[in-house]
Amino acid sequence: MQIVIASKNKGKIKEIKAFFKNLDIRWLTFEDFSSFPDIEETGSNFIENAKLKAKKIAEHTNKLTLADDSGLAVDHLKGSPGIKSSRYSGMDATDKDNRAKLLKELKHVCDVKERKAKFICSMVLWDPRKGSIFETSNICEGFIGRVEEGSGGFGYDSIFFPEGYRKTMAQLTQEEKNRISHRGSALKKLHKFLSSEI
Repeated sequence: MQIVIASKNKGKIKEIKAFFKNLDIRWLTFEDFSSFPDIEETGSNFIENAKLKAKKIAEHTNKLTLADDSGLAVDHLKGSPGIKSSRYSGMDATDKDNRAKLLKELKHVCDVKERKAKFICSMVLWDPRKGSIFETSNICEGFIGRVEEGSGGFGYDSIFFPEGYRKTMAQLTQEEKNRISHRGSALKKLHKFLSSEI
C-alpha cells in the first residue's frame, strides 16, 4: 500500500512514519514528486482544512493521501492561535517566532489555570476515487509553560505541558508523545483502520 503524506513539515512526517513501522505501507512525501502544491488553508476549522489538503494532494498525485490539520488552542486567548497556529506570527513565521509571540501574550498570566490549552488534531484519509474514507479529531489537554524546555518535537511542543506531566511535549520520548498526543490518538485510530484494510 502507498500513502502520500500531505505535508511539508518534516517533524510531522517523521512522527507519522514512526507510528506505522509494523505495517506494510510505503509512505510518500513531497520529496517523492517533481511538483507538490502548497494548499491554501481556507477552512473554518481543523477538519475542513484536513479535508481540503487531503483532497487536493490526492487529486494531484492520484494516490491515497493522508492529511492532518492541527494546532494549539489557549483558553486565555479564546482559542487562539487555533487554525492559524503555524502562521501565528505571520505567513513566513518560524516555530520559534510563533512560540515567542505566544509566550509574550501570556507573559502577565501567572495562574496555571489561566494558561490552560489543548492541542487539536483532525486527520483525513482521502481516496482519489472514493473521497474521504477515514476521519477523526482528537485533543491533548495541558497548559502553557513560562519558558521553552526540551529540544524534541516541533511547533509549540517545548512550551506545552501535557496534563499530568511535569515535562513539556518536547521533553518526552517519541514513544511517550505518541501515547498521549493529539496526533498520536489520531494515528492510533488510523492504525486500527489500516490494519483492517491491509
